[in-house]
Amino acid sequence: MSTDNRARIAEYLSRFFPVHDLKDDDDIFELGFVSSMFAMQLVSFVEHEFGITVENEDLELEYFRSISALDAFVNGKLSAPVPQ
Repeated sequence: MSTDNRARIAEYLSRFFPVHDLKDDDDIFELGFVSSMFAMQLVSFVEHEFGITVENEDLELEYFRSISALDAFVNGKLSAPVPQ
């Protein structure tokens, strides 16, 4: 887990959930914090903040449901070889 990426994700989410002390493994979907509009906003954040492209096959709930899951997803995308 990258501390820097995790912190950036946590900071972003805290803007929307300021009254909740979100833990790394809290499921933001299960907690009812995510609407379909916010889910798209979250994908946009990940793409712009980390300079990655979220492909259609990446749109799995499991990648976006918690700070830890997002961190793992971002780290996986950043460490993936670039197609030539």
